[in-house]
Amino acid sequence: MSEEIKNEETMADYEEHFDDANPWRVAERYMKDQTTLPVKIEGIVNGGAIAMVEGIRGFIPASKLSLSYVEDLESFLLTDMEVRVIDVDESNNRLILSANDILKEKRAKEMEERLDNVQVGSVLEGIVDSLQTYGAFIKLENGLSGLVHISQISAKRIKSPSEILEKGQKVEVKVIGVKDGKISLSMKALASDVVEEVYEKVDIPKAEDIGTSLGDLFKDIKF
Repeated sequence: MSEEIKNEETMADYEEHFDDANPWRVAERYMKDQTTLPVKIEGIVNGGAIAMVEGIRGFIPASKLSLSYVEDLESFLLTDMEVRVIDVDESNNRLILSANDILKEKRAKEMEERLDNVQVGSVLEGIVDSLQTYGAFIKLENGLSGLVHISQISAKRIKSPSEILEKGQKVEVKVIGVKDGKISLSMKALASDVVEEVYEKVDIPKAEDIGTSLGDLFKDIKF
């Protein structure tokens, strides 16, 4: 090995060691690699929370603590959570952390697992969450929701979902499709199922039975 290559490798090792020894460089690498970091909330300040990363005081804005609005920041004090570094500014001694992306990824995974359990053809109960010109969104169990297209609300032609439905109304729907994370629902399909069931239960008498019945009916009548 030449002396020049050896010196270059030695310098690279030194620089890597130097970076590892500098917490700000480590924080920058965390940000670049989007590393998930477990931290403890050690303090609450105006507008957010404080957590330490590599000995550096990191700030988590209230909007980055949760996917929903945080009313009581104190409820996060001394709790454990996972965060990522989203901004590093050594000159201003600023390190910004966020839990949002991690929470979004976890929620997306949970929703995907719930969707996997929804079977086409199953009948579910739900609540009308909103009415649109093209249909109605139905809030289902486990935080899922689906769309009943206007053409699937009723067997008769309607101009607006509000002719049949109102917000907050409890409805029964049939799953007719699950694709690209979206659930397609139908109310009309349930009405069709009822009609088919009625037809299945009707016993149509044979021709000879009809003749016999008519004969029995007129046998005692004298003309």
